[in-house]
Amino acid sequence: LATGPRQNNGIFYEIRTYDIKPAKMKEFLELANKHFHFRTAHSELVGFWYTDLGALNKVLHIWKYDNFAHRTAVRHALANDKDWQGKFISVVLPMIEKQHNEVGYLVPWCQLGKPPKEGGVYEWVTFQMKPGGPALWGEAFRAAINAHINTGYTRLIGAFHTEYGLLNTVHVLRWNESPDHRAAGRHSAHEDARVVAAVRDSVRFLESQQNVLLIPMQCSPLK
Repeated sequence: LATGPRQNNGIFYEIRTYDIKPAKMKEFLELANKHFHFRTAHSELVGFWYTDLGALNKVLHIWKYDNFAHRTAVRHALANDKDWQGKFISVVLPMIEKQHNEVGYLVPWCQLGKPPKEGGVYEWVTFQMKPGGPALWGEAFRAAINAHINTGYTRLIGAFHTEYGLLNTVHVLRWNESPDHRAAGRHSAHEDARVVAAVRDSVRFLESQQNVLLIPMQCSPLK
């Protein structure tokens, strides 16, 4: 039932989340920063982060594809890339406890953005909405997100509506100068009548919400 307006082109984003063994997290991050250029030679990496608050020992990366045929071609090329397989995949596979991937489209009112400067932290907010898709809750959700953004306390980088994975899920990626900057801005937003009204309208369609603080990797285009 995930129906409603969507972007007109075939571009989609694959969101991959890996749980890393706690004792291997440092080593995994070092290997990724050293060898991830073998992977980015095949397709566009939007960003690569590790979790700091809200979840531990996880990494999250987002890949952009023109269409599903493009992804299929990339996956085939990766399987035959000896450097990627030998120097990274074969080494890190024993470090990974679990893998999860989703496919999402940018919501039609959002363009993928960038932070005003390097540094800072990212917030990954997952909203599980009631069944019905954007046709049911899209406008209320948009109003709630924009009410927060319009306060100026955070910057919207992207909002992704799932196509594969758990449906009626929206992942929102935001940027702040620091965790303290986010905390102060969020406190102010909670006292803003416009934000309060928009959230009260949107929360009627909300099943659950999870927030994770992300730190960008050295190899991440979004820093």
